[in-house]
Amino acid sequence: MINELFIIVLTVLCTLYLRWGFRVLPLEGWQILASLPVRKIGPDTWDGINLTYYGLLSATAYLVSIASMIILMGSLGVPDVHIAFLAMTILAICLPASPIIARLVEKKPFTLTVGGASFVGILLAPWIIWGAYTILKYKDAKFLVMPSLTAMVIAYTFGEGLGRLACISFGCCYGKSLDDCSPFLQNLFKNHCFVFTGKTKKIAYASGLDGKKVLPVQALTASLFLFTALFCTYLFLKACHTAAFLIGVIITQGWRVFSETLRADYRGEGKLSTYQIMALVSIVTAIFLTYFFPAPDVFPDLRAGLALLWNPGMIFFLIFWWIGTFLYTGLSRVTGSRVTFHVHTQRI
Repeated sequence: MINELFIIVLTVLCTLYLRWGFRVLPLEGWQILASLPVRKIGPDTWDGINLTYYGLLSATAYLVSIASMIILMGSLGVPDVHIAFLAMTILAICLPASPIIARLVEKKPFTLTVGGASFVGILLAPWIIWGAYTILKYKDAKFLVMPSLTAMVIAYTFGEGLGRLACISFGCCYGKSLDDCSPFLQNLFKNHCFVFTGKTKKIAYASGLDGKKVLPVQALTASLFLFTALFCTYLFLKACHTAAFLIGVIITQGWRVFSETLRADYRGEGKLSTYQIMALVSIVTAIFLTYFFPAPDVFPDLRAGLALLWNPGMIFFLIFWWIGTFLYTGLSRVTGSRVTFHVHTQRI
C-alpha cells in the first residue's frame, strides 16, 4: 500500500506544480529573479548580473531528480555514500558535456543542451555503475547494474520533466507558431497554446514569436515525462526493472525525436538533427544494455529508500547541490541589467 500511496502523492504534487507553471511562467515577470550590482558605471547606475528563474527551476528539478535517485537506489540497499559518489561522478561528466555538445551542434558559446547531456549519460552510466560496484566488491555487481540504471533513468525523466518549466520561464525550446501549423494542430491547441511576453525571452530575440500563439511543446514534454517517470517508478517498485528502463528510455528519447518537428528554435542543420540522431542511438543502446545487464528479481524496499533520504548528511548534500546548480544555471550569460538606487525621502 505504501508504494501506491507514494505514487498518488507524487502525482498530485506534480499536477499542481505543472498547472502553476503553465499558467504563469510564459509571462515577462517570471524570467529575471534578481539583479546584483557588480560594477559602478555612472553616478547613480551600476552594471548588474541577473539571477534567473531558469536557474531556480532548474536547480529544483535537479534536486528532485537526485532525491528520487537516492530513494530508489536506497530502496535497493545501496549505501548513501555510494549513491552520492555515483551521482556526482555521472553529473560531473554530463553537466560539462551539455554546453560542449550545444556549442558543437548549434555553434553558440552560451547555451546548454539536456539532450546532449542525457545522451552522454546513457552511454557512460552503466559502465560507471558496473565499474564502481566491481571496485566496491558488490556481490553480483553485473546484475545490480540494471536496477541502479533504471533508478537513474527515472531520476533523469523526473528532472527533465520538471526542468521544462525552466525552459518556459526562459522562453527556450519553444514550439512553432500556430499560424505555421496544420489546421488539425491549430484546432487542437487554439485554446491550449502558449503566448510568451518579454523581449528578453529567447523566443523573442531569436525568432520574434513573443506575443504570438505557439505550440506548448514544453508543456507537452513536461507532462509526458513526469507521468512516464511516475509510471516507471511504480514498475520499479514492483521489481519490473527492465520494463521500467526500456519504457523510460524509449518514451523520453522517442519523444525527443518527434517533438523536434514541432519546435521552432534552431536545432542544427539537416533533415534529421544531431539531437534526433543522439536520441535514436540512445534507444538502440538501451535495448543492447538489457541483454548485457539482465535484471535480477530484486524487490525494492521503499521505506528504506525514504529513510536513507531523511538523514542530516543527505539533506546537506542536497542543499549544497541545489545551491551549486542554481549558481551554475541561474547566472544569466545572455541578459544584462542596469541598477539604480534611491532613498524614499518620505520615509525618513
